[in-house]
Amino acid sequence: MKKRIFISCLVVIVMIACLYLFMREPFDRFNPMIKEEYVYVKLQDEPVDDNGRYKYRLQGITESGEIKRVVFTTSSTLNQGTFLKVLAKGTYTEKYELIAENEMPSK
Repeated sequence: MKKRIFISCLVVIVMIACLYLFMREPFDRFNPMIKEEYVYVKLQDEPVDDNGRYKYRLQGITESGEIKRVVFTTSSTLNQGTFLKVLAKGTYTEKYELIAENEMPSK
């Protein structure tokens, strides 16, 4: 009986871990342990088509100098070299806004 409970718990843990790996954005959005913070990014890569939207996966820097990865979609493509201020919670993006280069934090 103990062995079945252990195996059942192990299977559930593995399933949750797999879901987290493949669906990280929704988990980050509702995870109370992750705080929202602004991440500053410069668009350097082309977006990926995501069912009529454009998905960007970028690395940026926080105000404290920490490197963070953010993922967001737009309805139109953004120009290469554009600077953005992204309100992120983990990899989930709440909103973004265009900023000037001088508003970027120093590294």
